[in-house]
Amino acid sequence: MLPGPCFPLRSTSFQLSIGTTLCDVERRVGIFLPTTPPGEVADRLKLAWDHDPLKALKLICNLRKVRGTGKSDREGFYTTALWLHQHHPKTLAGNVAAFADFGYFKDLLEILFRILEGAESRKSAKRIGIYWQIYMLNGRGKKRRIGKKRRNEEKKRRRKEAFKAMAEFRGGKNSTPEERRIERARRVVERFNNDADFRFLHNCISDLFAQLLRSDMEIITLLCETIAKKVFPVAEFPEYEGVEEAHYAYRVRDRLRKEVLVPLRKALQLPEVYIGANDWGSLPYNRVASVAMKTYKTQFYNHDEKRFKEYLQKVKSGEATIAAGALLPHEIIESLNDGDEGEVAELQWRRMVDDMAKIGKLSNCLAISDVSGSMEGIPMKVSVALGILVSELSEEPWKGKLITFSRNPKLQKVEGESLKSKSEFVERMEWGMNTDFQKVFDVILEVAVKGKLKAEEMIKRLFVFSDMEFDQASSNPWETDYEAIVRKFKEKGYGECVPEIVFWNLRDSMATPVAGNQKGVALVSGYSKNLMKIFLEKGRIIDPVEVMDAAIAGEKYQKLVVLD
Repeated sequence: MLPGPCFPLRSTSFQLSIGTTLCDVERRVGIFLPTTPPGEVADRLKLAWDHDPLKALKLICNLRKVRGTGKSDREGFYTTALWLHQHHPKTLAGNVAAFADFGYFKDLLEILFRILEGAESRKSAKRIGIYWQIYMLNGRGKKRRIGKKRRNEEKKRRRKEAFKAMAEFRGGKNSTPEERRIERARRVVERFNNDADFRFLHNCISDLFAQLLRSDMEIITLLCETIAKKVFPVAEFPEYEGVEEAHYAYRVRDRLRKEVLVPLRKALQLPEVYIGANDWGSLPYNRVASVAMKTYKTQFYNHDEKRFKEYLQKVKSGEATIAAGALLPHEIIESLNDGDEGEVAELQWRRMVDDMAKIGKLSNCLAISDVSGSMEGIPMKVSVALGILVSELSEEPWKGKLITFSRNPKLQKVEGESLKSKSEFVERMEWGMNTDFQKVFDVILEVAVKGKLKAEEMIKRLFVFSDMEFDQASSNPWETDYEAIVRKFKEKGYGECVPEIVFWNLRDSMATPVAGNQKGVALVSGYSKNLMKIFLEKGRIIDPVEVMDAAIAGEKYQKLVVLD
């Protein structure tokens, strides 16, 4: 089916009144996707905070957490942090150390910056850069029949227009970088003196940095001195006999640095060190982290093509490894078109699948990947990526298969030998403007009955990657679609093995398929593959509250406190 001129969101008659359950709290805090309007973020946070402040605070930190079950949503975290500063400034300031633990210390500085410059400051800076490019590049590529003088005049004209456009964007002000720096400094001082909440947060962050730096210095000085004396004791190094204690301590610390710490630093083999030194021939590719590999691979090809290709060949043969831990599935798929013919992305994908399979396969799982028009943008990419991931982690007879998102869904084998060909195939799968969710389970039951599958071979989990809105499937107004599905499975003799349904929200949609306390159903949101680890590690029965509690469990979350 060819896409039409517009793609309205699918309607549904699912019941929406689930009340202020814990699951509702997760929905309101967890569904902060890039498409969520800022006003709705504030409204949802307030509702969540009014219900359970500590749990809402934990869910905010879950947005930032990179590893484990975190969503790795830095922008979403910054948005919620600004809301905290506006409504609960003491809680924000009192948890700065914990916040840094979920992300990194630069987050604290970024929060201060956005409080001072505004929530949209980073986007504004990018738009200014775009203005510059548009005006400065305007006119390039034309036939150069004009003389040098004319070209210089044209360049000056474009430059003048670029400055004028940027000045208009800044509110009519056109200043030098030094003037802007002085103006920012003035605003910081003024805000610090007149805004008690900003001053308190500023002091808490500066105190944390000072405390940690002081601690580092003490550890470096005292610990290094103690270690140095043990590594170079006077009894074994006669050159230190008779040397004054203070001088001896200084000399062995310096010797420890030169002869031990510097070589150890080299042993870390950080890629930036080699890149900065232009020492491409010595760069150890097997030590490059996943994000760094994605970022620098073009430079590796340009500066060290032969060695880099040899390394990739070793990864293919199993002689070497490649990192993929910090990348999200759709980020890997996006990098298929980076110019290296997807070679690095293919290997990183294989590593990610292997790592997740070691945790415990998603046995007998199936996915519905919505690739309809309303999923345009990042949600579409994520739907494709997560759908392929589930298909590759599942076991026979469901391995390598997806269900199409349409009014007449089909069980579709994902065709293609490479990740690129598979992703292109999924994007081209049949789709409709909406889906008949009941027919999806009819397809599953048909396969089970025809194949005479045993109960243990039946689908255990059905992942639905969409925008959370589905067609009405039952004429009975007092039961949800899920209850109708349970009835159908009992009729076919599979009443004891009704699949668990995971509704995975990839867009900012507020429709609610079932009540929050309905067993066998989970509501999750976000783009992180780490959420899947919950389902890999949990037992058979799951519900939305269990998913939420598992996502915000752990030692780091116990350090959070609500102060206002």
